[in-house]
Amino acid sequence: MAAELRRPERTFTIRQLCVEFKVTPRALRFYEDKGLLSPAREGLNRVYNHRDRARLTLILRGKRVGLSLAEIREILDLYKVEDGGATQNAKSLRKFRERIVALEAQREDIEHALSELRGACERLEAHLAKARPDLLVETGGPQVPPQRVRLDGLQTATAK
Repeated sequence: MAAELRRPERTFTIRQLCVEFKVTPRALRFYEDKGLLSPAREGLNRVYNHRDRARLTLILRGKRVGLSLAEIREILDLYKVEDGGATQNAKSLRKFRERIVALEAQREDIEHALSELRGACERLEAHLAKARPDLLVETGGPQVPPQRVRLDGLQTATAK
């Protein structure tokens, strides 16, 4: 079956690709409008070939890691360069490294924001516990940190 999906002469309907990749027909038409896919037509029906299927795989992978459609198009357009994919691979590598840097910065920002929010919650809970414990109950009470469980199933010291 896997070999059959890669046969160059094999074609796919919009419905088949939607089911396989869990996308909507609207998404496929959108990628077509943006020039990322170029299915053939049989009457009013779109007919996708192995190249369209491979491009859809790359589009969805790129989106999953946060590449813009313009960046994805830059990478896909390099497929036509006759160098065995080296230029496309180099461009992909640059884009992927840029995304790693951006995602690591985002992770640091998120960790900082979480730390600030946890600290603020602790201060607010302490203040409410002294001033108006009845309001503390309305907010869900003091929040207990989630229990951490080691791989061997035992709780760590931070568990309450």
